[in-house]
Amino acid sequence: MAKAGPDLYRSRLLTLRARLCGEMTQMADAALSANRNDGSSLPIHLADLGSDNFEQELTLNLVGNEKQVIEKIEVALERLAEGSYERCEACGRKIPDARLEAIPYTTRCVECAAEHEQHQEPAES
Repeated sequence: MAKAGPDLYRSRLLTLRARLCGEMTQMADAALSANRNDGSSLPIHLADLGSDNFEQELTLNLVGNEKQVIEKIEVALERLAEGSYERCEACGRKIPDARLEAIPYTTRCVECAAEHEQHQEPAES
């Protein structure tokens, strides 16, 4: 496999950002359009209303997650411009190409990412 260069990384990041922006817009439009119904398709049963609310909340959570990934992509593009893209922000070692191919917006090598996750506080319920 040929070594990936800055142009290939930039292309991957820009393509991923464009795809996620499109998906995020579609999901947000779908979730918000559920609120704009004219009333003719109001759920008759409370369970239907609960399901609709659950779907809308799930979609909005997915949009939020994709927004976070887009922010990480922006940081990766900045790191690429600075010349620090392929270096782990924690230990300074080179991040393997296979990891950058799998997660192009990563800022840590596998070892440092695992250590960082171990020290994160569990999400509150």
